[in-house]
Amino acid sequence: MKVIRYSEEDKIKELLERKTLNLNGVLASVREILENVEERGDSALIDYTKKFDKFDLTRENIGVSREEIKKANSRVNEKLIKALKHAHRNITRFHEGQMRRIGEEWNIETEKGVIVGERVTPIESIGAYIPGGRTSYPSTVLMTCIPARVAGVKRVAIVSPPPISDAILVAADICGVDEIYRVGGAQAIAALTYGTESIPRVDKIVGPGNLYVMTAKMQVYGRVDIDMPAGPSEVLILADKTANSRFIAADLLAQAEHDPSARCLVVTESEKIIEEAEKEIAKQINSIKTRETVKESLKNSAFILTRDTEESIKFANQYAAEHLEIMTENPEEVASEIKNSGAIFLGEFSPVAAGDYASGGNHVLPTGGTARFSSVLSVRDFLKTSSIQRITKRGLLALKETIETISNSEGFDAHRKSVEIRFNS
Repeated sequence: MKVIRYSEEDKIKELLERKTLNLNGVLASVREILENVEERGDSALIDYTKKFDKFDLTRENIGVSREEIKKANSRVNEKLIKALKHAHRNITRFHEGQMRRIGEEWNIETEKGVIVGERVTPIESIGAYIPGGRTSYPSTVLMTCIPARVAGVKRVAIVSPPPISDAILVAADICGVDEIYRVGGAQAIAALTYGTESIPRVDKIVGPGNLYVMTAKMQVYGRVDIDMPAGPSEVLILADKTANSRFIAADLLAQAEHDPSARCLVVTESEKIIEEAEKEIAKQINSIKTRETVKESLKNSAFILTRDTEESIKFANQYAAEHLEIMTENPEEVASEIKNSGAIFLGEFSPVAAGDYASGGNHVLPTGGTARFSSVLSVRDFLKTSSIQRITKRGLLALKETIETISNSEGFDAHRKSVEIRFNS
């Protein structure tokens, strides 16, 4: 891994900008897929699944049956089922805590006779995209479907490229998912957006995917809601001289194995920590099965050498990492200065892997610096609010002159008259 001094402005600027994913190469292909599925429905899904996944999809096997889910449960290792249930319990507890704090109706009397409030209601149907291909991701089923269920979404569907692993089916069963479809790629996003003969449309699509999936989600936004565009996974470890270099190396390697495009950074004022972590990476990398992926990912990675912790915090806020680990003498104190991060992990016994799987927080996070303005997936993403207004005659009279003055200034005569008529004898 290269070492960059924070004073090297051009190199720091390049890191902060993160080369934007080039969507131009896939835009036309994705648009064609979306239009084809909208027009041809199941027939298009069958053709694309044969072409891209080499799987013989039919109208009869697009949906996964209860019998198939039952068989998957019988084949999956009991230890994995126990682990998924443990993670499900903690993730549910966390999101139920969120729901208690944001799910209540409320109102306020803005002036005598004018009561304005807010009602919170769940989205009626959502579709979760669960990636396949490189590996199986039952944890993503938990992270996308549990908050939807806690929020009160009536219909939860998942789509995933075939063949769908038993682990994904078991996780879906634990979450009480209503429908599972063997469709992946941009065509799955199209099916959830427009609906086909076999797959009813949904109101919102969540979950990570490859470049085609991300591009499709961005193109269908407006017909449905989406959670966020997801780029390569990333971690930033903010460390001081007290940090454990073995833990730093282990956490870098853990993040690097996600994908060859993953980004892993360490920001520290300690040259000694950098030297020790480099030695640990070289020592630990040979013991992991995913080392070829890790080696590619580490080419995108770097150590950032700063003058002090204050400068490290400044870089962390500029970078706005998906995951931020704080390994310092006083991590809570440092965390109080962090404004931009998807998820923050405090102390040397809080690795990202805990948040990825079992601690309870969600692992669907903003990437690519978007933590400057967006948030972790939560029950909020599955809720919508409506304002409720109850105005008495006395209350409207108190507002009458203000309404008339503003509506006149905007040239809306009928707005003014809609108030006046209520006071005409």
